[in-house]
Amino acid sequence: MPAFYVSGDSVARAVGAEEVVVALITHARGRVVPLEIKRTSSRGLYWLEPLLEVDTPQGRFGFGPLTDADVPSVLEALKGDPSSHPLALGLVEELPYLKTQQRLLFARAGITQPLHIDDYRDHGGFEGLKRAIAIGGEQTATEVFDSGLRGRGGAAFPAGIKWRTVRATEAAQKYIVCNADEGDSGTFADRMLMEGDPFLLIEGMAIAGITVGATYGYIYVRSEYPDAVAILRNALEIARSNGYLGANVGGSGLAFDMDVRVGAGAYICGEETALLDSLEGKRGVVRAKPPIPALKGLFGQPTLVHNVLTLASVPLILAKGAQFYRDYGMGRSLGTMPFQLAGNIRHGGLVERAFGLTLRELVEDYGGGTASGRPLKAAQVGGPLGAWVPPSQFDTPLDYEAFAGIGAMLGHGGVVVADDTLDMAQMARFALQFCAEESCGKCTPCRIGSTRGVEVIDRMLAAPDQGGRDEQAIILKDLCDTMQYGSLCALGGMAPFPVVSALKYFPADFGLQASEAEQ
Repeated sequence: MPAFYVSGDSVARAVGAEEVVVALITHARGRVVPLEIKRTSSRGLYWLEPLLEVDTPQGRFGFGPLTDADVPSVLEALKGDPSSHPLALGLVEELPYLKTQQRLLFARAGITQPLHIDDYRDHGGFEGLKRAIAIGGEQTATEVFDSGLRGRGGAAFPAGIKWRTVRATEAAQKYIVCNADEGDSGTFADRMLMEGDPFLLIEGMAIAGITVGATYGYIYVRSEYPDAVAILRNALEIARSNGYLGANVGGSGLAFDMDVRVGAGAYICGEETALLDSLEGKRGVVRAKPPIPALKGLFGQPTLVHNVLTLASVPLILAKGAQFYRDYGMGRSLGTMPFQLAGNIRHGGLVERAFGLTLRELVEDYGGGTASGRPLKAAQVGGPLGAWVPPSQFDTPLDYEAFAGIGAMLGHGGVVVADDTLDMAQMARFALQFCAEESCGKCTPCRIGSTRGVEVIDRMLAAPDQGGRDEQAIILKDLCDTMQYGSLCALGGMAPFPVVSALKYFPADFGLQASEAEQ
């Protein structure tokens, strides 16, 4: 009997993966050869979940999306021609959605079992750590710098500069902090990786620790990810017992250990300095910079802060070399990015590609357009504070600088798609209301500006004539300028992005004329 593979990812389970497994076990009772079911990570093809894969001589053959009621007919089809089943997908790795991707970070997605350390090692795991130990800290930091890796959390700051800064700073104690407070709408790559490939993140943090001289690290995970928290804690114990954490990391003679900390649901704690305050047991409030965390971070000590995808990129860079990584991407945006398709989209899921593909390729070719079948209106890229990009700009390459050039940002790679029924005035209002609710309250532009912005939009929409709406539009734009350039952190500084873009490209939703919105 061939092996069966079903994802244990929380999204797969939410749509019925557990019921499929129970049905497989139930219908396999009485067989001479017991059914072998492996719970893997997720491929990220979420519109096909629950996805069942079966070993064949040609590769894994897929069926999906399944329900438990489909299991008997699938088992019956496997006795003959599996492709005859109406839910047959063929060889999973030949599906165009998956085959055309360039999976570096998610190379093991859907293939390995998350907490099987031998599975991880058999698929290239800990090769990066082994090389980092062999070449030493100085050369490891140089590899990260030369790779061109930039922070995947939104700011896109060169990772190698942070590493060199922390490494060069003298201190009795240094820390590595992983920002896993993935709170942006439409994003799930961090969760997917933590649930599906936890040893990759652990390896990346261990490499960072022994390179910059940090002996302890923390993964700060949002409370809404209980499965990721449980899996990470189990993975830490396994890594520790196998010598990859502790007093002698991988036989290097260097110490590094780490723990998981759970946030309390504050969006502001995705900002690195507010996160550090939270880790210290304080209310999450943004710190003024300088000093930067690399010099004075957690408990006042030099701290390397990166998000999940940044740290998880490091093992591959060390294993394959900086040049291998640089061969992907365009301009200053090097490597690959896991883009996440969500919202009103036919084929929602994860697409890992090198920087440079267009938003149109992502939304239309991979995503298949809107789930509703109605015309596309816009896509919000980069979370709830990202700009709304209209279809006229969908041919913009997914590149940090190219998106900055159109007044947008890539952020964490989340793309939320909307059809022509979405009211952009209400989405602009939501962005400011969200900012008002999530503001830490430290700086006036964010604390007061967001609340006043909601009021201005309400007055604009309630204005009885064109003149009243025009007047409020002028006030709103001035307010957005103040927030963007006067706020202490990106929460207040970026809340204007969805507002300004909605005003510019969809003035009719505000009751404005196009020429007035462009002013």
